[in-house]
Amino acid sequence: MRALVDDERGAVTAEYAIVIMAAVAFAGLLVAIMRSSEIRAMLVQLVENALGTAS
Repeated sequence: MRALVDDERGAVTAEYAIVIMAAVAFAGLLVAIMRSSEIRAMLVQLVENALGTAS
């Protein structure tokens, strides 16, 4: 019975799978945000202001 409790061979694989699923969900969220023209314009303006190239 103790061998069944101490056997964690699949635990690391499951943890990697959860992390990969979370990363894919986060990437999908970023793609959805970046498709918004208002957000994209705001980010471009922010970068231009930071670089001092705003017109």
